[in-house]
Amino acid sequence: MKFAFSLMIAFLFAAISPAQAQTARPQMQTFDTSAGPVKITPIEHASTLIEAGAKVIYVDPAKTPNFPSDFTGLPPADLILISDTHSDHMDPASIKLQSKADTVIIAPPSVVTTVTTAKPLANGETTKWDKWTIEAIPMYNMVRGPAPGKFFHDKGRGDGFVLTYGGKRFYFSGDTEAIPEMKALKNIDVAFLCMFERPTMSPDEAASAALAFNPKVVIPYHYGTSDPAEFKKKLEGSGIDVRLLDWYPKKP
Repeated sequence: MKFAFSLMIAFLFAAISPAQAQTARPQMQTFDTSAGPVKITPIEHASTLIEAGAKVIYVDPAKTPNFPSDFTGLPPADLILISDTHSDHMDPASIKLQSKADTVIIAPPSVVTTVTTAKPLANGETTKWDKWTIEAIPMYNMVRGPAPGKFFHDKGRGDGFVLTYGGKRFYFSGDTEAIPEMKALKNIDVAFLCMFERPTMSPDEAASAALAFNPKVVIPYHYGTSDPAEFKKKLEGSGIDVRLLDWYPKKP
């Protein structure tokens, strides 16, 4: 009897997918939708894990000397979204590490020249994958750049993303300043907003942008040495739920 019971338990665990089995990740945020829960977990900097409906999505899985993301124990991807050509967003080694034979990769055309298996999605285009609708939103600099007349992120090169699942809309800004296209967004339930003053925008600018498009929940990410507490302070009393997560875990 004991042996039969043990076999039954082993079978049940084997039948659970990695996305279903790992439900208690540190800092995981769970959002209810009409299609079931969406679970979003910060990995590091801009690297993000999304789990919904037994599917696994990564946004910008990347490991660099400055941002050594740890993917140990995380499930392989069904879908990978890449926002930009910079190494803290596009890392072929991390993409390969988290991919399996049927992983779908979606990225702006600028990335497809390097990650040749990716499907291109340009600014303003929309596609569907599984139960998700994926919109490519512009991300770019208007002021900041390495030299006069040059920008860190040229308009049209990279994608921000609005991901819709079960009626909920999730926005990942990518590397951008507070551009008009961001401020014009509508009905965003959860926004992941970059802030890293030199290449993107300051916490103050990011807060002003959030006030313009008024997401229900906003989570600062890609903030480097900027202080997201400044961002949260500016949004006090706005009615926006600001959640500060640790995107830079200390390494042993």
